[in-house]
Amino acid sequence: MADPIRIANCSGFYGDRLSAAREMVEGGPIDVLTGDWLAELTMLILARTRLKHPGGGYARSFVTQMEQVMGSCLDRGIKVVSNAGGLDPDHCASAVAEVADRLGLAPRIAYVNGDDLLGRLDELGASGYGLVDFESGEPLTSSALLTANAYLGAFGIVEALDLGADIVITGRVTDAAVVCGPAAWHHRWARDDYDALAGAVVAGHVIECGAQATGGNYSFFTEVADLTHVGFPWAEVASDGSCVIGKHDGTGGEVSIGTVTSQLLYEIAGPRYLGPDVTARFDTIALDQLGPDRVRISGVRGEAPPATLKVATNELGGFRQDLHIALTGLDVERKAAVVEAAFWDACPYGPEDFERVTTRLSRTDKVDPATNDEAVALWHLTLRDRDERKVGRAVANAGVEIALATIPGYFGIGNAPGAATPFGVYRPALVAASVVAQYVTVLGGETRVVDSLAPGAGTAPGVDQVDHGRSEPVAGPTTRVALGRLVGARSGDKGGHANLGVFARDERIWAWLDGFLSTERLAELLPEIATLRVDRYRLGNLSALNFVIHDLLEEGVAASSRLDKQAKGLGEWLRSRLVDAPSELVDS
Repeated sequence: MADPIRIANCSGFYGDRLSAAREMVEGGPIDVLTGDWLAELTMLILARTRLKHPGGGYARSFVTQMEQVMGSCLDRGIKVVSNAGGLDPDHCASAVAEVADRLGLAPRIAYVNGDDLLGRLDELGASGYGLVDFESGEPLTSSALLTANAYLGAFGIVEALDLGADIVITGRVTDAAVVCGPAAWHHRWARDDYDALAGAVVAGHVIECGAQATGGNYSFFTEVADLTHVGFPWAEVASDGSCVIGKHDGTGGEVSIGTVTSQLLYEIAGPRYLGPDVTARFDTIALDQLGPDRVRISGVRGEAPPATLKVATNELGGFRQDLHIALTGLDVERKAAVVEAAFWDACPYGPEDFERVTTRLSRTDKVDPATNDEAVALWHLTLRDRDERKVGRAVANAGVEIALATIPGYFGIGNAPGAATPFGVYRPALVAASVVAQYVTVLGGETRVVDSLAPGAGTAPGVDQVDHGRSEPVAGPTTRVALGRLVGARSGDKGGHANLGVFARDERIWAWLDGFLSTERLAELLPEIATLRVDRYRLGNLSALNFVIHDLLEEGVAASSRLDKQAKGLGEWLRSRLVDAPSELVDS
């Protein structure tokens, strides 16, 4: 039985702290350095980069980090596993090799690809294995796809490490695969060791977003001693898949049951967390605080994965124009009506001429404002169309030319409107795992093929039950209080949907929360979701509820007209709402 393997994170997204790799290598003992560079939006960004610079569709910041730490990693036997390869893992591997050569180093570098299905779409369709919509199962038809990448699993990484790779660079793998892969390799897990694999997937899910597990983006941030320079997390994974989440001693932030619970709820749906290698049961997770900045995760059960792989597709959705007009002082609603009418009178097109028109009045103004800023409400207009000319400069000019001819105090927010800007649309899809292979190549050496179809995949999958809740009346005296004084929350995007996890840190508060926060009550507290489908899932082992709010973000972050395009602040909005809670809970 092998000792636990300590896997450290140094990136939660493309653009994260550049010094984090050096901090994790030099700040304490680790066995593997990894991170996540590939959000759904990042694939679209990399696609645009590759159009301008063929072969450049990878995270260049990772190459910079390798220049900083490669020598130390080789000296200390630290493996590096990264999904920074994006759309061009082979070119990313070559770029890292060039850095190594310049430094006089000779690491063994491998890359994993096979995830990019864009060039195979016709072939897959002709063979009856074309992409289908993630939710409806209907064939996905689009002639404008910019990317189509399957989420690969951990065993291509295992193969690369078996080949002696010091640095493994992948394309689109699941966020947790860069942790699960090294753990499975180190402990020699079989592909049907589902419980152990599920535990490693949970560990990967906790640390994938970097400092979000160590106090960043945490509802109870006022309890965290140092948020000026938060340390990044590591997961020490044991042979049975259990793990300890921690951070290097002396670094900022904290690792607690609260921070770990918060991250466990990030961007999930039901209790069954589907992946290409295993279905991890989040309703079996047990958390224990072992000491300062050490949380043990155990008891995770795994089931066979589905027989399909998720595919991230992006397409050019068209062009957009966004106007943001300030409405200051009195008669805000009348001012908004005048501005809207005047805009359409000046615009060369009518609302019916655009594919989508979204208007929104944000009442950010206050009564008897003490400052100019407190007197301002905002009127937002978003126009979208596939015809760039429609949403171009002529439309923008309509928002400018009414500036002196309509309401008092008219001024715009942000840059002056100008040319239309392109936007992308994210569409999740599915493809049969049996038709997607992982190709593992050592630079200057051999290529091996790894099957993406896991043993037993798709056999008798369980179904998560949606529970809309009960909205039980509160017995006894109540106190009006902000919900967030009692509970924490974490929210984020899942394509066009948003997820909102809410958790309690006290058994009595959990019992009240479970009976209080139904989907009906949630819609009362967040009126913007009242017309949308909301699924509620119960995670009693975490004293938590998770809500999936369908279509809140329209067609994903790049297309959304919302101010909070990734629903990052949705949970904090909910926590700010006033509710009538049992006085005994508030007092305690």
